[in-house]
Amino acid sequence: MIRHRPSGSGHPYSDDTEQRSPVQPVAGEPLRIGARTSSDVENVTLELRIDGGGVREVPLDRVARSSRGQAVDGGHLASAQARTARSTGGWEVVFDTPDAGSAIEYRLVAIAADRPQATRWFRTRAAGWRPAPNGALEVDGNAVEVDVDSIDVLDDGERIHRIRFAVPLQPSEHVSGFGERYDALDQRGEALDSVVFEQYKSQGENRRTYLPMPFAHVVGGEGWGFHVRTSRRVWFDVGRSYPDRLAVEAEVDAAAGEQRVLSLGLYAGHPTAVLEAFVAETGRAQALPDWVFGLWASGNEWNTQAEVERQMALHREHRIPVRNVVIEAWSDEATFTIFRDAEYTVREDSTPMRLGDFVFPAEGAWPDPKGMVDDLHSHDVRVHLWQIPLMKLRPHPKGQAAADARAAIEAGVLIRETAPGGDLRPYRNRGWWFPLSLMPDLTDERSADWWTEKRRYLVEEVGIDGFKTDGGEHAWGKDLVYLDGSSGAESNNRFPVAYAAAYGKLLASAGKEPVTFSRAGFTGSGAHGAFWAGDENSTWDAFRWSLLAGLSASSCGIVYWGWDIAGFSGPIPDPELYLRAMAASVFVPIMQYHSEFNHHRLPSNDRTPWNIADRFHDQTVIDEVRALVELRERLVPYLAASAERAVNASVPLMRPLYFDHPLDERVWDMPVQWMLGDALLIAPVLEPGALSWQVYLPAGEWVDVTTGVRFEGRQVIDVDVAERASVPVFVASQNWEGLRAVFE
Repeated sequence: MIRHRPSGSGHPYSDDTEQRSPVQPVAGEPLRIGARTSSDVENVTLELRIDGGGVREVPLDRVARSSRGQAVDGGHLASAQARTARSTGGWEVVFDTPDAGSAIEYRLVAIAADRPQATRWFRTRAAGWRPAPNGALEVDGNAVEVDVDSIDVLDDGERIHRIRFAVPLQPSEHVSGFGERYDALDQRGEALDSVVFEQYKSQGENRRTYLPMPFAHVVGGEGWGFHVRTSRRVWFDVGRSYPDRLAVEAEVDAAAGEQRVLSLGLYAGHPTAVLEAFVAETGRAQALPDWVFGLWASGNEWNTQAEVERQMALHREHRIPVRNVVIEAWSDEATFTIFRDAEYTVREDSTPMRLGDFVFPAEGAWPDPKGMVDDLHSHDVRVHLWQIPLMKLRPHPKGQAAADARAAIEAGVLIRETAPGGDLRPYRNRGWWFPLSLMPDLTDERSADWWTEKRRYLVEEVGIDGFKTDGGEHAWGKDLVYLDGSSGAESNNRFPVAYAAAYGKLLASAGKEPVTFSRAGFTGSGAHGAFWAGDENSTWDAFRWSLLAGLSASSCGIVYWGWDIAGFSGPIPDPELYLRAMAASVFVPIMQYHSEFNHHRLPSNDRTPWNIADRFHDQTVIDEVRALVELRERLVPYLAASAERAVNASVPLMRPLYFDHPLDERVWDMPVQWMLGDALLIAPVLEPGALSWQVYLPAGEWVDVTTGVRFEGRQVIDVDVAERASVPVFVASQNWEGLRAVFE
């Protein structure tokens, strides 16, 4: 067996063994051709032809095999894949790409026991950079001058594949935004890109994100911002190669003679004006109900009705107000529409079911879902169910899952991919989570309706209030084909936006608020529900990374944002980290804790206050959490009013200090401080063992909510934080009397 896929799996940050890299050859640069073979293959040869000339034979070298950007035996890859990999081999050859415009044809021939095996012939063209024709970059706005001489296109003589350009950066300017970014608030001096990617943990270290946007603020001086108007991948060099310029390179797909290749929006003014221009163009947030500001609680091991009811009862027993519960492990995890253990008759035509179609055994995991939801509603708790936009095919589906898969193929509602022979077939998920699953095209209205109608009974009859729309990152590869004919290069980033929108539409059509809770997104996501920062360990580093993510996301139009308080994975946080994070979470838009599945091993890794208390033999944790959640409850009216202003006036609910003080250089020295609404300044404690914490107060007069002491701004002060559940909070003095009761 020999296999070569020119574009590989589509992993954006790592090449697969069997791919061509770069996928688009660039004249004068190295070109790698790779192959994967069965273990009986003794050698592999590349047969190469340039511009229709004679065939040249080039031997390939053996290399270690990788798959989808991960070591074969590491990460999320299944053991079965690892076993297969150990019986295969990797091969590659590297040579210089010929001149731009050259036609490249090649195939790979493998010899196994004197029996040759060959791939089909592959064809591509070498591209080269050249000055762009006039009008290739359409610039809307005059906030800054684009360097005309910097505008180039990557052209193979038939198609334009990329465009690049540069704009000047002044010494005083800081660049912030780009969607949800975990590593820094100011990206000047860095290089980054915009592609939706599931970075499982350590996002701040790996600098990859679930929620990118090709949009940023340039703060300082006159102030401006920009939006690269594309859903394709964009790369940014923010003064890294040349300190005085911001270089942009974007994927495009245009005929070589096409005039307009890419549009760039430039917005002038204050950060609020820049953000308003951006959301007016791409979609502004919709106000969500006040109950989203209450505590959200969940744990992956809350996977039975009895356990959910027990955990909610424990919140009442400990007098900790909880307003939302997310139930992740509720479904059969085959259909993601049916409660586990429910009995039903398979619908071969895959038409939507209703609640009356199910029998819930008394001994099952969910003996009475509607009764459970009704009871939780009676205690003022809203219920959200976890979702994944995939149809599992491993293990081989049975029952309704099998019928749904057949129906999805027949109805033509799936994303497709290009098969080796050039035909289209249903796309099989290339990510490491739920590998080989089918994926509905939720960017298509008919397909989205086909998908969400199966969940209507959950909303209308069971009474579900919202959905955790997880896993929007599974569309990998430029070769994907969406139902409107667009490619993966164009629509993969759009998928998570459409995913949340589809579920919001379902909820709204049933008379509910469109409350979705997503981790993946892109330009336009701010218009669709709430978001959390994704999967992270319980570490101080992750605490800081998550808050940076919230600040950068908020600066890009995400109003409703939170994170897994003190992390959801790995060893549980100690009381100090837990309480510092819990205290900070009082002052972010969404306050929620969550914990990863631990196979029900003891001791429990739940992030509930009582479990932290039991694990560390420290029952005062519960009292401290109760006080913090009660404070949060008192803040809800303020949060609701501030959120309304954020929606209507593009003044982020949780916002970096540069929004209010764009010319104050000192706000960049302490980037993890923020304004919550117009009155509250928050400075979380981000290091263990802290007894005092430095806080920068910008211009104005500020009141310490703990002591009532007033301070003039434009100074750094030391705040006593010896109490582990404390967080420095200051109120703008003109708002103190109106908020005093909240903090007393």
